[in-house]
Amino acid sequence: MKLKPMMILPPLVFLGLAALFLWGMQRDDPRALPSTREGGPVPALTLSAFGGDAPFTREDLANGEVVLVNFFASWCAPCRIEHEFLVDLADEGVVIYGINYKDDPVKAQRYLADLSNPYARIAADSTGRTGLDWGLYGVPETYVIDGNGIVVKRFAGPITASILDNVIRPAIETAAARSN
Repeated sequence: MKLKPMMILPPLVFLGLAALFLWGMQRDDPRALPSTREGGPVPALTLSAFGGDAPFTREDLANGEVVLVNFFASWCAPCRIEHEFLVDLADEGVVIYGINYKDDPVKAQRYLADLSNPYARIAADSTGRTGLDWGLYGVPETYVIDGNGIVVKRFAGPITASILDNVIRPAIETAAARSN
């Protein structure tokens, strides 16, 4: 029996895909998403008022102290998971600016009333423009900003105890060292 080219093609395609999947699984951290923002200045902010407060500005994020910027939404289940860790950070004195992303303001206010508000200031990104400017993959997403307004770290996904200890806290320390 003579092998026809059409009989060889499916196994070759399968082996190629298997090799590609195997290579992808060997990467250092499959959760790590590249960020063009790390090491650069805070991107533009196109924000609106939230809860009667004026939106914060780029200058507010370059005021000499380390700050976190956290994109969140009331409809976001992972945001609820990370919320307790944001509250802990705020209780420790870490300044966190919140950006309510594409959310109903009434539901967002209720969300914060139910879970407590860890944010020093909050603004709304109802159009998603700021999210685009910042390279947002989705919510939640947290940025560590040094005192000069430079993005030290971008973390996509919910902050957990492990992420807090191994990613966020070290980034805050790095940002603090750069701010002095």
